[in-house]
Amino acid sequence: MSSPESPAPAPPPPADDLGFQLPPPAAMTRTRGVALGVGVLLVLGAAFASSYLPRRSARAALEEGVRAGEGAAPRVTVIAPQPVSSDRALVLPGSVQPLEETVVYPRVSGYVRRWLVDIGDRVEEGQVLAEIDTPELDQELAQARAQLVQANAGLVQAKANRDLSASSVKRYEQLVPAGVAPAEELEQRQGQAHVAEASVTVAQAAIAAQQANIQRLLDLKRFAKIAAPFAGTVTSRTVERGALVTAGNATPLFKISATDPARVFVGVPQDVAPSVRVDAPAKVTVREFAGQPFEGKVARTAGALDAATRTMNTEVRVPNPDGKLLAGMYAEVALTLPTPHRVLEIPATALYNDAKGLRVAVVDAGNTIRFVPIVVARDTGATLHIATGLDGSERIVKLASAELSDGMAVEIIP
Repeated sequence: MSSPESPAPAPPPPADDLGFQLPPPAAMTRTRGVALGVGVLLVLGAAFASSYLPRRSARAALEEGVRAGEGAAPRVTVIAPQPVSSDRALVLPGSVQPLEETVVYPRVSGYVRRWLVDIGDRVEEGQVLAEIDTPELDQELAQARAQLVQANAGLVQAKANRDLSASSVKRYEQLVPAGVAPAEELEQRQGQAHVAEASVTVAQAAIAAQQANIQRLLDLKRFAKIAAPFAGTVTSRTVERGALVTAGNATPLFKISATDPARVFVGVPQDVAPSVRVDAPAKVTVREFAGQPFEGKVARTAGALDAATRTMNTEVRVPNPDGKLLAGMYAEVALTLPTPHRVLEIPATALYNDAKGLRVAVVDAGNTIRFVPIVVARDTGATLHIATGLDGSERIVKLASAELSDGMAVEIIP
């Protein structure tokens, strides 16, 4: 028996087959289409009303505000200038200098016998620093003393001649009236007596001259001992034993400095130079003694400005008993000086800086803008210190604006 035939396999479903049968589409009726169109129009109308109409109202309000503002005065905020302290603190560079300083030179020529002090030694006024042998000066002194003896002998001789001439004149005064001697002889004797008297005067002058010469040599002899002219510290010694020195400034021997008190020189700027006063306090600091200021006072000023730096040389004296301040040190001097004129403060935002210079806008009594030129004494960043141009009673526009012009009416914001 033959087996029954197996059924053929079913074909695969198409790719777009959903696996179920869709219902037939409903037919769009006329009434339904009209309702759908009306709904879409309502949605679009609502969206238009919610977006366009508010913007139109805002634009209309803005245009109305602009039209109203074109005819209204600008509104500004005003401030009054404020006076500031006239004291100005300055820190100026300075140089420490000794109160006195000198180089000691020999007054007489000779050979150095010995020196008694060296660098760093403190000496008192009149203390002997070195001794000089003066053989030539000693010979000149001996010669002058011999000449004085000779002059004294000349005076004795002149006095004897004077006395002889005087007695001769007396004798001839008796002989001439008796006719024993002629009158010419008497006149001759009288002339000789006058010469003898003058010789005495000459001899006395020669003695005085020799005495003065001896005194001069004795005074020079005293300079054979080199003495300190003032109390201080020896900062240099350039002499050795046996060295030949000559009188004058060709051979320096010692250099002496006095640094108690010390002098500190500073250059004060022109804007505060008129305010510097003697005895004004000053504080001196040096980096070698950080945190240890030295109190001093203004001792003197030059009274004139240096043409190159436009500063006034000022001397500050500082007590220096310990010798901490050395000559030549760099120092900083703190001074508090009053400004010689009244200073007013305004905010930096009020400044106009253009081709017409530095100005501020001032609102006058009629609420009208008026530009006033000013001179700035100091710029602190946020504020300006005004030296001239304002008196403190003005109403100044706080915020400078390019829209403002001279003569424009403004409204002040309360």
